[in-house]
Order: sequence, then C-alpha cells, then structure tokens
Amino acid sequence: DRNISIVNLPHDFSILQKRDPNTLAGAANGYFPGGIGRYNKIVFIPEEWCNKEILLEFEGVYMNVTVKVNGHIVAKNPYGYTSFHCDISPYIMYGKENNISVNVNNNALPNTRWYSGSGIYRHVWLLIGDDIYIPPWGIYVTTPKVSMEKSVINVITKIKNIQESDTDIFLSSKVIDHCGIVAAEEATQIKVLKRNISEVSQDIIVRQANLWSVETPYLYTLKSEVIKDGIVIDSTETKVGIRSLDVDAKEGFKLNKVPIKLKGGCVHHDCGLLGAASYDRAEERKVELLKANGFNAVRCAHNPPSPSFLDACDRLGLLVIDEIFDCWSVGKNPNDYSVYFESYWEKDVVSMVLRDRNHPSIIMWSTGNEIPERDGRSQGYVYAKKITELIRSLDNTRYITNALNDVAAKLEITAEGKETHEIMDDCKDDDYWGRFTEKFIEPLDIVGYNYLLYRYDKDGLKFPERIIYGSETYPKDAFDYWEKVKNLPYVVGDFVWTALDYLGEAGLGHI
Repeated sequence: DRNISIVNLPHDFSILQKRDPNTLAGAANGYFPGGIGRYNKIVFIPEEWCNKEILLEFEGVYMNVTVKVNGHIVAKNPYGYTSFHCDISPYIMYGKENNISVNVNNNALPNTRWYSGSGIYRHVWLLIGDDIYIPPWGIYVTTPKVSMEKSVINVITKIKNIQESDTDIFLSSKVIDHCGIVAAEEATQIKVLKRNISEVSQDIIVRQANLWSVETPYLYTLKSEVIKDGIVIDSTETKVGIRSLDVDAKEGFKLNKVPIKLKGGCVHHDCGLLGAASYDRAEERKVELLKANGFNAVRCAHNPPSPSFLDACDRLGLLVIDEIFDCWSVGKNPNDYSVYFESYWEKDVVSMVLRDRNHPSIIMWSTGNEIPERDGRSQGYVYAKKITELIRSLDNTRYITNALNDVAAKLEITAEGKETHEIMDDCKDDDYWGRFTEKFIEPLDIVGYNYLLYRYDKDGLKFPERIIYGSETYPKDAFDYWEKVKNLPYVVGDFVWTALDYLGEAGLGHI
C-alpha cells in the first residue's frame, strides 16, 4: 500500500510509525521499523536561469539516498549524517516544470545503535549561481592573531567562473559588527580563469576587537561580494567569531589564553519526542537547555550535527566536539556505516570539515567513537593516520581527537614461543592498553577516554605529554570524574553520557 501525503521539510517519517517490538532495529532504535520513503517536488525553472549553475544542497537525509531530476540520477549518498550538493543544471528543462524525486532507504536494519529517524530530516536548499559566484562552502575563515587591541582575520575565498572567458573582478570582504557598522574591510582585484575556480586570500585587521567566548559569544558578520564592472554579481554572509585555542599537558585547555575546563555532555542528533527532524527552534532549545544546566561544551555523538545546532552553539556560546563516525571498517551492527566506509570515508570527512570549519564554537574534530580498530585490526592504525591527515589538510586550526574505550585482549604464547592475542571483554590489562592503542593515538592531539577513570593517574605518569578528557563518563560517578578534571592539568574536561535524554538506546538507567 502506498501512503501519499503532503509534508513540509525537514521531515522524519519514522517518528510517525507504529512501534514494533519485533523490528530488527530493536530497543536501540526505539522499536521504530524504518522503511523506504520517496519524496517528490515539482519546481518551475524560468528560462532566464539557463546560463546559471543550479545546485541542490541536502543538509542530511537518512539514509541511502538517491536524488533524481526528471528521471536522471544526480546524486547518491549512503551516510545519513553528512551534507552534500548535487549540480542539477544539465538535467533541467528551462521554462518548464521539473520533477525532483528523492528516494530514501532505511530498510536494512539494524544500522545504528540509537534512534536514527528516516527521510529528509534536515533542510534542503535550492542554490542558484551566476556565471561568476562563490560556491557553497567556498569561504574559509581563520583568526591567526587574536587580541582585543588588534586581531587578524584570514579569509580564503573560492570564486567559480563558468564562463568561456577569463574575467577581471573585485572581491570585497567586509567585517560588520552587531550595530551594522563596518569594523574592517579588504578589497582585492583578481582575474578569474575561464571554467575554473580561483582562490583569494585576504588578511583583514580588526582593531578593538570583540572576542568570542563562552560568556560573551560575540559574532561578526563577514559580507563577501563579487563585483564585476562596478556591479555586485554575487554575495554571501558568514558569521565569524574571533577566538584562539591553546592546549598542553601542563596548563590544560585555553580559550583566548584563559584556562577553561570543559564541562561537557554528549548528545545525539534527535530532538526527543519530535524525532530526528531538525527544526531550527528545537535545535536552539537543546543548546539553551545545556547552557542553563551549567554545560559549556557538547560532544556530538556520534556524527556531524545539523547546521542549525552549530549556529545555535555559535550564538549562545557552547564549545563543540564535532564527530564524524561511530565505526570504520569493523562494524557494530550488520548494516551500519562499516558497509560503506572504504568507499565513502574520505568524501564524508571532507563534507564535515568544509561545511563546519567556520563555526567558532567547534574546538575539536573527532575521527570516531570506540572504534574497534583501535587495537590495530583491519588497518586501524593506517586509517587513524589517514583520517587525521585529511582533516589537517582542510583545517589545521583545531585539535583532533578520538573517543577510546578499553582494549580487551588475552595474551597467549604458542608452543613455538610466538605471541598471539585474542580480543575479549572487560580486560583492563595495562600492557594491552599501551601496546595496542599507542599507534592509534599517535596522530591525535587530544585523547578521549570513554569510562576510563581508573587510567587518568597512571597514564599521566606513563605518557606525560598526553592530553586527555573524559569523552564519555558515568553520571553516577560525576563527582569522581570531575575531581580528576580539577586536580590533573592534563585532563581538560569531562563529557557525561548523556546531557540530554533521547529516543532509543537506553543509557542512563542501567549504569
């Protein structure tokens, strides 16, 4: 039977389903059965758009999405948590109505360890670029020098030219304060090559700067304009927070050179009883609740959050650990991301970093959570290095982390004297922890410890340069965990599991 209805986006079709105690997703997914959904929209495209570039931006679709325009496949994206773009220009019928269809397949269960939701659960945008324009995620903002007297904002801007000729243009970048006054600006003349993407780097000096912090999350607006023959042909705005990050094992974590301990909590992407649909106000409310209850940081478990959530963290002053995966090539469920990791990890990491790297609230990129390959299986050490290197190539201004739990193993010596090990449960042997995780940890800046309070003191002695934090900790032991954070400088924070209740996987009641 086909159930056809008119819906508004964002939309989660799982939350409307009748729960089934026999569903393969089980308790972890809240007993929701998932399934297959198809979205259709008819869009009239005027003839005057025929020389423009037309894109669709999907902030998130769960999962295994196929996008078609007038019957032509224009994009596929297996991972349900990363944003993606598709160029639909070649498939458009100009001056006519066009059919956009989005097929979603969340039928292969189980595929997460929490409530995922199903469908186009985040915003979708129709983007129109002129013959010369700034492409999506085409602006990269950093703050290489930070002080109230004089700060430097570096802006790298990509400009795409879809014409058949080189063109001279101006790029104007203005930093605008809360009152709408231009605090600083820079203009650069460049030649953008035909059928190419040019890149412009500008240093903009801001004097008497307002710094972004947890207490005073001041945001400037960067207005970027492409000017041709004195006419603005494209413009975009980016929120900018001027702030600096520092960390070391002796003095801990610093924001704007001021020491700060991370009072954190982990959150999933859903909005409780509203399901997975990313309503802007619901996302903002989550951040308000976290702030009101004393948190200054949040860990996004275990996937990139919605842009609306990050925007709220920027506005309200909440530090963020942005996490990409719950698993790599070794899975935790039969149909989870491990099925796609080898083919898609690079694309998905790029998506997270390019989309999110302008948010001042983000202080760390997390390459994963409780990755089974932390003990060296399935090229775990190789991918630990590959993923961190890729992130640093895209953004080298934040720290890279990973949330580790115990390595469980049993040592055996064969008759020939050869050493072997077998992975087991609940093993806390110090030798195994050091032996099997040290290479995995090596590429990281800061190491997340999941439920490893007993290791804080001994690892501080064994690895004196290591910076750690409780990436997941038991609520019932919150006092003990926080005592370590207060007294050990190399332990920079604590993230309780969880800071907000959520659908699916019951975590608080049994620990």
